[in-house]
Amino acid sequence: MGNLAIIQIRGVINVPQPIRDTLQMLRLGHKHVCVIVPDNPTTRGMIRKVKDLVTWGEIDEQTLTLLQEKRGQHNTESRPWFRLQPPRKGFERKGIKVPFKLGGALGDRGKEIGSLIQRML
Repeated sequence: MGNLAIIQIRGVINVPQPIRDTLQMLRLGHKHVCVIVPDNPTTRGMIRKVKDLVTWGEIDEQTLTLLQEKRGQHNTESRPWFRLQPPRKGFERKGIKVPFKLGGALGDRGKEIGSLIQRML
């Protein structure tokens, strides 16, 4: 099992407190923040709970290196999250309220999370 990149796409206005708490446990507090977490059943359960607010996928070493170079550090222990810009040319054509499989921005992207991160750097 590798690592997952999770990016918060939607805000937390009118979101129930248990879901806000889960976002806080994942170190996601604002829109366009990316965290790198290990891919394990606990993390997958937390992602399932906040699936309507985030997008995620398996991150490769090249994209992780780009994130670390953009920050200017190679040690992610001090700040395990990355602030990103909104993506160039916007999100997918159907917007941020539709799952990725239906042409939107939310949900599991698999290996395609790298292209979104590169557009957000």
